[in-house]
Parts: sequence; structure tokens; C-alpha cells
Amino acid sequence: MEIIIGKTAGFCFGVANAVNKTDKLLDENNNICCLGELVHNKQVTKELEKKGLKFIDSISQAKKDVIIRAHGEKKETYFKAKEMGVNVIDLTCPKVTKIHKIAEEYVSKGYYILLVGNKNHPETIGTISYCGDNSYIIEDEDDVKEALQDLYKSKIKNAIVLAQTTFSLDKCNKIIDLIEDDIKDKNIELEIKKTICDATKLRQEETRKISLQVDMMIILGGKHSSNTNKLYEIAKINCNDSILIETHEELDLKKLEKYRKIGIMAGASTPQKSIDSLVEMLKQLC
Repeated sequence: MEIIIGKTAGFCFGVANAVNKTDKLLDENNNICCLGELVHNKQVTKELEKKGLKFIDSISQAKKDVIIRAHGEKKETYFKAKEMGVNVIDLTCPKVTKIHKIAEEYVSKGYYILLVGNKNHPETIGTISYCGDNSYIIEDEDDVKEALQDLYKSKIKNAIVLAQTTFSLDKCNKIIDLIEDDIKDKNIELEIKKTICDATKLRQEETRKISLQVDMMIILGGKHSSNTNKLYEIAKINCNDSILIETHEELDLKKLEKYRKIGIMAGASTPQKSIDSLVEMLKQLC
């Protein structure tokens, strides 16, 4: 059996930064809370909980020090924390923070903002709070028509497209094509910012390439992780025998014996030791 491991598998910069800094903070102070999951990975979350990190659902539950997760938070959260006298340790991914700044800049210029992303994803929920009243979240192609109707109704003649950093590149491009096609005769100036993270793009592209070469594709990562699910969707297109697992313990080695070539890709919140454990398990079949 041959095993192909994605070179881009595992922690991205934003996740590594958030996890490493939180780990160091807990060495000095185990009385810190985090607003929501730091990253979308159960194994990482459990390890941080063991070190003393407490997870809260609302800023109103914070007492002294609170970590803002890698996905970022709503603008109002920072105001509330300040009112409460709570110390904010902001570990938002720099690439997400950059989108927030772009949104605020274009709101001040009077632009309408079309935000491409998953409506219920914490990053999108945070970002839309920086986009002002003249904005719309587009999750799929079916949302484009309503979003553009809202834009035309606003009478605003300048619009910008932003995207969630971990959104599907292919899906985003299709949505942008629909927007450009509909808007071309409307006398509206459209600007497009390519805000999908480079690491996300590379990981999706590598997943596509590997899935074309193998008999089976294993996607490793949190099942509620947006970027991990995107990898699974891509793998399924090219390799019917693709699965999404959170740990190597979910695998049945006997069922894998029939495969000659297996590909592995891991989401951006998947720690290296989870990848190593999976590879070691598969090596038993080689």
C-alpha cells in the first residue's frame, strides 16, 4: 500500500498562532476563558481544557481575562468587554482581522458589501458586524439574486465582494461570476477582494490533486470545521471512497486492506500528532 500525505495538511498560521499563544498563557495563568471554541477541533479543545482553559458562550460570562478565538468576534463584543472592564486577549487570525479593516474602510466610503461565506460560521458572523447596514451574506448561488436585489434597492453605485477566509474557492468563483454577470448592465462599480486565505486555496488544490491519484481519500479533522468539510466535498468529487474522520480510532484496518493507494489531507485545525497517529496506523498495512 502507498500512502500520500498532503504537504499542506494540518495547522495553518492563524490556528498555530492561537493555539501556541493560548498554551503559553495557560502556563502562567490557568484562570483564563475563551469566547467560543478556540479552533474547531475536539482534540485541541480537550487538551486546552485539561490545562485550565474555560470556554464561555457569551462575553457577559467573562470575568477578568478572555481570549478571542482565531475566527474573530463581532464588533460589539469588544465594546461590551470594555464596558465590563474585561481584558481581551485577541487571537483572531491576522487574515480575518484584515478583512474586518477592509470592511470598515469600504463602509466609510459608502460601499455596499457582499460577503461570501457560511451564514452560521463564527468568522462570517464576526465579519458581517463590520460591514454596516448595507451588506448581505451570500452562502450559495441561490442567495445571489436576493443579495443583488437588495443592492439595487439601496441605490448605491459602488459595491465590494469579500469572502470568508476558509470558504470554498470553486464555490466563491461561481458566485462571483453570477454577480458580475447580473451587475454588468446596472451602472454599478464592482470591486472584488480575494480574501480566501492562501493556505485554504493551497490545501483545497492539493486535496483535488491527491484525490485524483488514489483509491481512497481520508480527510482528517473536526466534523464541524468549515474548511475540513470543504476538503471532504472536494475529495468526494474525484474519489468515491472518501471519508471524514476526527481521529485514527474511527478507522477499521481490515476494511482498508483492499486499497493500494490512500491519500491523506487534514484540516487547518488538525494537530500534527493526530496526522502522525493516523499515518502510523496505516503503516501497519504496508
